[in-house]
Amino acid sequence: MILKKIITINRQYGSGGREIGKKLAEQFDVPFYDNEIISRAAKETGFSEAAFQTVEDKATNSLLYSIAMGMNVFTNQDVGFAGLSLDDRIFLAQSNVIRKVADEGPCVIVGRCADYILRDLQDVVNVFISADLDFRILRSIQVDHIAPEHAAETVAKKDKSRGNYYRYHTGDRWDNLFNYALTIRSDLAGIDKTVECIRQYVQSM
Repeated sequence: MILKKIITINRQYGSGGREIGKKLAEQFDVPFYDNEIISRAAKETGFSEAAFQTVEDKATNSLLYSIAMGMNVFTNQDVGFAGLSLDDRIFLAQSNVIRKVADEGPCVIVGRCADYILRDLQDVVNVFISADLDFRILRSIQVDHIAPEHAAETVAKKDKSRGNYYRYHTGDRWDNLFNYALTIRSDLAGIDKTVECIRQYVQSM
């Protein structure tokens, strides 16, 4: 099957968004990008991969995150790359890589504000994956090997950091459903049927 569009996936932690994205890419036989964005951006900028990996996790409190990171890309556009905070430079580096892989052709991109970064392109389908809290807690234990006593806290913390990170860099809410062409609950459909649902939706467009 031929994919003529770029699929971006935002997801609640524990909803299986990464697995869903990877399976979609395999079915369409196109590149899959998640941590691959980090590796490529690190090579192009000289920043360590660890620096990229910790950025999102730091955004647990939106106000403190904004203060700690300094002015974001919206209020700091005139001071040049050197005047940006480290986190903003990392975000811009990731953004450049995301635009490059989009230019290379159809693919599946998970997270990293890809829906916002590619907002001016027409051939992009933005998807949001959510799931019931109990499903996500159980999956965090089974898949990510989170200790059961810390699972609920981890799920809440991850979702909060993703939301704050998205809001800081885009000025919009991560869970604003109007930003997505399709939203689906993976706990109701199951992982494989969620993949199939997205595949059929994209092919019908």
